[in-house]
Amino acid sequence: MITVVIPTIGRRSLNRTLDALDPDLDVIVVDDRPRFHPSLKVPGGVRVLRTGGQGPAAARNLGWRAAGTPWIAFLDDDVVPSPGWKEALLTDLADLPEDVAGCQGRLKVRLPAGRRPTDAERNTAGLMWAGWATADMAYRRSALESVGGFDERFPHAYREDADLALRLLKAGHGLAKGRRVTSHPVRDDGFWTSVRAQRGNADDALMRRVHGTGWRAAVGGVPGRLSQHAVTTALGLASFALLTAAGLRGDTAQRTRRLPVLGAAAGVGWLVLTAEFVWARLAPGPRTPEEILRMAVTSVIIPPAACAHRLRGELRVRR
Repeated sequence: MITVVIPTIGRRSLNRTLDALDPDLDVIVVDDRPRFHPSLKVPGGVRVLRTGGQGPAAARNLGWRAAGTPWIAFLDDDVVPSPGWKEALLTDLADLPEDVAGCQGRLKVRLPAGRRPTDAERNTAGLMWAGWATADMAYRRSALESVGGFDERFPHAYREDADLALRLLKAGHGLAKGRRVTSHPVRDDGFWTSVRAQRGNADDALMRRVHGTGWRAAVGGVPGRLSQHAVTTALGLASFALLTAAGLRGDTAQRTRRLPVLGAAAGVGWLVLTAEFVWARLAPGPRTPEEILRMAVTSVIIPPAACAHRLRGELRVRR
């Protein structure tokens, strides 16, 4: 009745995910690493398919199309299904109306005890309220076939699940929330993880192109900060350009004397907006020296990175 599909990039956590599953479940692991990587070592009975590194949307499509069951349960390669997950999944799916295309599991993120969570930990905790996240999401095979599966134009593990859910809803299908529970770990992906996450702004451009300006509200998302980032970036660039122009001109013309003043004003505006962004990210957290340094450095880089990725995404969808 059910096939579990797990796309993976070779994380060590994959075996922990597999160990948490009932051994009599039909499981397909889709290795989404480039072809030169050695074969994955998985328990016997687990099928392994390879995409060669085409992205999570393509990996999930390969997995569900290779399954022969009416339901496909997607899991990420770093989650841990709770004991009794299979029985809870069967209960969630039992007696669902035919027009209900999918059922989402409940994600639990265990935050560190005894201190406030860091910026990265709070971002991970947001998955507990994410709409239709494929970290634990079951879909009818027939529904996936009706809309063509995941849109492989989404190259990252970002927005491809929300896009599928919106297309199913627009096609007249329903989506349900289940009671099964899956744990999602809090990972420390390094100092620059928040900067790397800005690649998602390119995918947001595709979401807006496909689903219109109301797509974020439709999946229960919160407004982003792209408009503030655009203003911050514009002020920073203007300050740099004006002060550089003032330094290159050696005359004392009235117009030239205005350049340092305008450049300084733009610089003050950039500094105020950047400081506000640093504090917005720092205030809810533990405010350790490491977290202060990380928030200060990355908050300077994030606005232009976000704008650059969004511009790249807009150009890509127009092509």
